[in-house]
Amino acid sequence: MAGLWLFFMALAVVYLLPGPDMILLLQTGARQGKGSALATAVGLAIARACHVALAALGLAALFKAAPWTFDVVRLAGAAYLLWIGVQCLRTTLLPNLNGAHQTSGKPHWAQAIQRGLLTNLLNPKALLFCSVLLPQFINPHAGPVLAQFATLGVLLVAVGLLFDSAYALVGAALGRWLQRSPSAQRLQQWLFGSLLIGFAVRLTFIQQA
Repeated sequence: MAGLWLFFMALAVVYLLPGPDMILLLQTGARQGKGSALATAVGLAIARACHVALAALGLAALFKAAPWTFDVVRLAGAAYLLWIGVQCLRTTLLPNLNGAHQTSGKPHWAQAIQRGLLTNLLNPKALLFCSVLLPQFINPHAGPVLAQFATLGVLLVAVGLLFDSAYALVGAALGRWLQRSPSAQRLQQWLFGSLLIGFAVRLTFIQQA
């Protein structure tokens, strides 16, 4: 697959675009610290792996054949993003991430993984993205198609995890800085919450391609 470098560049462009995954990572890092943010990145990676597997199984074709299934997933994803956004707006000021708050890290990690998993898994556009992008970089004459699909899928998940981990660390650094300023915390709270709600509204009204 001579187009691996081009495939990597296409992924980099996509992962650099602001979206609900990025905002969730920044918000989690700022509010809950590096551990929870990296756990959220793991949840997003698991979701992307599921999307690759579902794309290989042809679930995207089901969305085309039965548009109502796409709408069900789309509305469920919008409702989940809306719930996260509202929770963000309702939270209080940042806890002390350097203190005893981190002693209860494991339950928070489990919740963070689940939050990342559901945020991406309930986004049908992510599945359609995998279904459209991956076949473009597969050459039927270059070997077994399934092996090529698996290679591209692993690369998609790995590159996504790399970018997500960077966003998680940026969010954690942002949280440490925000602890010095209550007014900046409130601004971050309303900004991230409003963005997540905005993504939920956008997902509600978006139409299948």
